[in-house]
Amino acid sequence: MIHKVPLVELQTRMKRFQEQMDMSYPEWEVAIIVSKVNQYYFTGTMQDGILIILRNGEPTLWVRRSYERALDESLFPSIKPMKSFRDAAAAIKNFPNTVYLETEVVPLALYQRLNKYFPFTGSRGIDAQLAAVRAIKSPFELSLMEQAGNLHKRITEEYVPRMLREGMSEADLGTELFDVMVKEGHHGIARFGMFNTEMLFGQIGFGEGSIYPSYFNGPGGSYGLSPAVPLLGSHRRKLKKGDLVFVDVACGVEGYHTDKTMTYMFGESLPQEVISVHQECVAIQNKIAELLKPGVTPAFIYETIINGVSPEFMENFMGFGNRRVKFLGHGIGLVIDETPVIAEGFYDFLQEGMTIALEPKKGIAGIGMVGIENTFIVTPQGGRCITGDNPGLIPVY
Repeated sequence: MIHKVPLVELQTRMKRFQEQMDMSYPEWEVAIIVSKVNQYYFTGTMQDGILIILRNGEPTLWVRRSYERALDESLFPSIKPMKSFRDAAAAIKNFPNTVYLETEVVPLALYQRLNKYFPFTGSRGIDAQLAAVRAIKSPFELSLMEQAGNLHKRITEEYVPRMLREGMSEADLGTELFDVMVKEGHHGIARFGMFNTEMLFGQIGFGEGSIYPSYFNGPGGSYGLSPAVPLLGSHRRKLKKGDLVFVDVACGVEGYHTDKTMTYMFGESLPQEVISVHQECVAIQNKIAELLKPGVTPAFIYETIINGVSPEFMENFMGFGNRRVKFLGHGIGLVIDETPVIAEGFYDFLQEGMTIALEPKKGIAGIGMVGIENTFIVTPQGGRCITGDNPGLIPVY
């Protein structure tokens, strides 16, 4: 059975976007959405086509393939077939000189093809406006994220400890974990908004594998499957007694993700000084969560937390060596890397209903990446965790 996005939900999203455009660009007339994730957000279907949003007029989803599937899946009021952009362009009279586009995701070749049929002379970006609208989740969206969070909690806290066995590889754990998650309801993909970022569904690391250099913009690392696919985990790194096990994976339901990192001590306990570092990361997560309230800025949270961290602890905090990231958490929803970001320079106030993954972590030479990550909802009482409250370093002896 198809779970359709309710019509009132689609209408509310479109209205909020148009209001955001009115505030940012009072002169705007036409916006064109080409990314499948944003098309899904506004229409409830993900097809090959373009969504044309008019300031004065009905927004229309023009579909090249599959028009039939779009009609089957979506309650969006105006869905029309097209063979090429020419069909969509012919429906708009007096096209304006400036078109508003997702400049973060529209490649030059597509821009040129659009310009071939739509006679605009300039463009402006709408990525920030889209991000602002999507950052505040509706009750419908939050319900899906809470389902993902409950699944995430159960899998990482109950299933993973039973999966770990001496001699298995990082890739073994990754594929077995993926199989179980999909069977239990995970939607099977980990989507990112950042250009050219690939992810199977997370990072798996045994011991020092979790601090191995990676292009991925996060504190953890991974050997990956090969230089051509530096993702998931290694076939060669085998689990042995005394290893730290680092599992940083996404989970999703009906398109909406949660993000969670859980750690395990396999075979025997880690040294007490390592456990103490991990516990401090958990304490930092809880301090950040207390500040996730409407009216607080992410920049204030970042500055407050960083100023409270000792110089000794700052070494290898949020990474390892020279590969430290400059954030403590990130927005999450239809993609894993949404706004707001708990970092310097983010001065827009948090609002109720925003969802943020907090991930204070610290690399330790010869051990790996300790710390934690959970997904929270911004509320007047502070961040409400939807992925469980286990502090991590679960013993598996």
